[in-house]
Amino acid sequence: MSISAMTRLAAALALATLAAGASAHEWCRSKYGPADEIGSANLLNPQLALEAAKLVKTGKTYRLGVETNSKTPAYGPRSWALAINQPGQVGGVGLGPTKTNYNDDIYMGYVGTGSQIDGLGHIGVDNVYYNCHKNSEFVQANGLSKLGVEKLPPFVTRGVVLDMTAYFGQNPVPEGTTFNRKEIDEQARRQGVEIREGDVVLFHTGWLQLVGKDDKRFISVEPGLGKDGAEYLASKQVVAVGADTWGLEVIPAEKGAGVFEVHQILIPKHGIYILENIDTSELVKDKGWEFMFVLGVSRMTGGVQGIINPVAIR
Repeated sequence: MSISAMTRLAAALALATLAAGASAHEWCRSKYGPADEIGSANLLNPQLALEAAKLVKTGKTYRLGVETNSKTPAYGPRSWALAINQPGQVGGVGLGPTKTNYNDDIYMGYVGTGSQIDGLGHIGVDNVYYNCHKNSEFVQANGLSKLGVEKLPPFVTRGVVLDMTAYFGQNPVPEGTTFNRKEIDEQARRQGVEIREGDVVLFHTGWLQLVGKDDKRFISVEPGLGKDGAEYLASKQVVAVGADTWGLEVIPAEKGAGVFEVHQILIPKHGIYILENIDTSELVKDKGWEFMFVLGVSRMTGGVQGIINPVAIR
């Protein structure tokens, strides 16, 4: 082979390698452009908020966050602690002539404990995250330089809850039970609701009732969303998907599914947020299948997750 032919071959191989690398990461590119850091939250707009407000008929509100403390079961090795102090008031001394007293609290623990939102910097695929951000380029010990939860706008949109205990006829739904497109569509039909673009979709499995009764079981297995169901909800262009479970997806996983692959489908591949440990019990009790969903995430710079207490209004 001549030197020129070898040069042409080397150039062709280099181009092929570059093309293969580019195509390999096509799955992570945001349809909202190379600067996008909020994914499906781009769908949130004033019109969605106005439409959601029309669902408010009684004014009844529901707090969807659970009470969180040091006993809250959490995915290992997550822990939680709170310390209360009274600065400058040792021995009960008050401050100034009016003897002012005050308490401060110091939180020490993992943000991903209790009711939480998983931001777009939480889950990756082989060190590649949403919109093709590489682990080495934005993950830092003192916070994410991209995809931090401080970028999130307020969530004010339509929420839908699907009662999977009614679908499967068991409360709680047993661990390892998967719901995919078929189950999602059928239960939505039974409840007379449809899933629309910009929605927040919640699943009720009854799993939270195990907390304080069987914490080991609660945090080690769960019923949940399957791969096909995740892809289906992504095709519907929802903003977020949540459940009354600690990890949303079914565990033990479906046959052939990878470790937290539903998380991978929703977050890095589609920019859809995950809401975990969401208390849907009162909504289901009242058959509040659709509602105004409101959530303001704490703007913790560089944060991966957020402890949340979303509100449903009917």
